[in-house]
Amino acid sequence: RTRTQSRPKLREFCKPLRSRLSSLSLSLSDLGTMSSTSQKHRDFIAEPMGDKPVTDLPGVGPTLGGRLAEKGFDKAFVVFGQFLVLKKNEELFLDWMKTTCQANAKQGGDCYTALLEWSNSFL
Repeated sequence: RTRTQSRPKLREFCKPLRSRLSSLSLSLSDLGTMSSTSQKHRDFIAEPMGDKPVTDLPGVGPTLGGRLAEKGFDKAFVVFGQFLVLKKNEELFLDWMKTTCQANAKQGGDCYTALLEWSNSFL
């Protein structure tokens, strides 16, 4: 006997959960097409940084890009320089992004992750 068969209360508790799970339409093939990184992230880390504008950094759109550019961080490589000055420290970089351009945790995290992956690939 399984545990749920020997425990009627547990079996009753699990019934709606099983029903809910079976109603989900995700299949294993769907999971293979899901991604934890954006296309912008994949594009950024796929090639040398060159002279890309700051808005090419994941997590940095026109608003944050404008704020960064106003403070002299107009190119991705300039932000990357700051990332290196901060010794690739995530906490320091996120704090710098928040202070410098009012980035939220997701925006700062997306930018940090991309710069870290780029540096691991190209340095």
